[in-house]
Amino acid sequence: MFQEKYHQIERMLRACTGEEDVLLTTGGDHADLASTVAFKLAKKQKRAPAKIAGDIAGTLAADPDLGDIQVEAAGPYVNFRFGPSLLAEAVREALEPGYGKLPRRSERVVLEHTSANPNGPLHVGHIRNTVIGDSLARAFRKAGYPLEVQYYLNDMGRQVAIVAWGLDHLGIAREEGEKEDHYVARVYVAANREIRENPDITEEIDLLMQEVERGDPETAGKFRAAVSLCVEGIKATLAALNAHHDRFVWESDFVRIGDVDRVIEQVRRLPQAHEDETLWVDLSEQGFEKKYILRRSDGTSVYSTRDLAYHTWKGRNADRMIDVLGADHKLIGAQLQATLELLGEQPPEIVYFEFVSLPEGSMSTRAGKFVSADDLVEEVTAKAFEEVTVRRPELPEEERRAIAESVAIAAIRYDIVRVSPEKSTVFDWKEALNFERQSGPYIQYAHARACSILEKAGEFERAYHYETEHEVALVRHLAKFPVVIEQTVAELRPHHLAAFARELADLFNAFYHYDPVLKSEGETRNSRLALVDAVRNTLQESLETLGIDALRSM
Repeated sequence: MFQEKYHQIERMLRACTGEEDVLLTTGGDHADLASTVAFKLAKKQKRAPAKIAGDIAGTLAADPDLGDIQVEAAGPYVNFRFGPSLLAEAVREALEPGYGKLPRRSERVVLEHTSANPNGPLHVGHIRNTVIGDSLARAFRKAGYPLEVQYYLNDMGRQVAIVAWGLDHLGIAREEGEKEDHYVARVYVAANREIRENPDITEEIDLLMQEVERGDPETAGKFRAAVSLCVEGIKATLAALNAHHDRFVWESDFVRIGDVDRVIEQVRRLPQAHEDETLWVDLSEQGFEKKYILRRSDGTSVYSTRDLAYHTWKGRNADRMIDVLGADHKLIGAQLQATLELLGEQPPEIVYFEFVSLPEGSMSTRAGKFVSADDLVEEVTAKAFEEVTVRRPELPEEERRAIAESVAIAAIRYDIVRVSPEKSTVFDWKEALNFERQSGPYIQYAHARACSILEKAGEFERAYHYETEHEVALVRHLAKFPVVIEQTVAELRPHHLAAFARELADLFNAFYHYDPVLKSEGETRNSRLALVDAVRNTLQESLETLGIDALRSM
């Protein structure tokens, strides 16, 4: 409804003003929609913007096509506010299963996120990549796009060679119950210790990398076995975080099928290509001083070469490519984009994010070591269980633990996604688990409260009459959900969706506090119950799009 009325008002403003861009946007607290086109016209007409806005509002107010949309000039602004019939329509739409889903698109999208090196478990630094990427993926699907989510496995790098060597030479056994990725990390650390004590091992590592690039079956098998083992543990962590990948793409496949060789030949034909001891591309015209090296002096390709092959393949199988990368990848990401453009290939859109950290001492038992994602989930789940037990001691332990697991993931995911990607953030579990503050559990609790109200109400006949300040504010916000989905995918900024869900919970709690629901009567009661049900449904849809469980009881 909101989008439909937006486009209708946009068309009417164009007809009225003769301007193509009528500067129509959401109106904040003062209106549903607002236009600042009067400022634009003031320069042409040499009249005061407020006068022009008044004329526009007067013309549109007389047009019967506006229905019960109220239009008025507020100084230089032309404001539009939806009337009773549109408020009722907004609630009816918000009650529909799958509310917020947009019409199916034909544009194919491939989104790559996380893609951490397979030499150990995901750590706290990786979590933001996963949460941003998975939230975007869910939003794209909600927006109707055919989407494939990929994890790009760097299975040919030096780190993998070190793990493969360690598994072959150190005889380190996997402990009972030890998670696969944690075991691989232990081997990796031990192998690096051996290399420091005996630098000659470096030659063995170099030889392994040359052999895997030549396609030696035995070496390739060792590399793949090491990576496969680690990936099993990584997949378990991703599943715990409610993150899903459709495909794990192996870097070595692009060497095996000849795509890397083909990219190298394409690069060699570029006027910006240079071959001395290495093959490199001069990107100084694109603003880069460093050489973009694609082949080492020993003839082996580097990660960047294989990344070019990967993105060429992606670009030919999708209409839109999106990568989620840490801010420390800005240089190599920009070099990749520039080189793909020189080759005439589609460059990816890149979402860069700053890093998430933990408050000093928050997990002090692991001081001096990286904190794995598994450690963090375990710690936050334990804290969530304590909180749930205080709040709901009467529940069976199994149920409290299930709630705690969902609450912990909500706390982690929401606390990370609520901050715009370009800003660094500190994850503080005390804030993230605060049921009374603007956190993931706070939004879950609003959903559970709506479920509780409806359960107590029992059967009722829906009505749609809204006039109090809190009713109208809540309905107006509900109507914006499809627009927020559209904005999230257009700007690649999932924090918009997080902000919408938090504000919806805020408005619902204010409404519930000031406007009695169960104690009201007649049409008022039925209208408010319908509104509660619409909030419940929209909270569920927004939480699920954020990868958070919509709990019915907490």
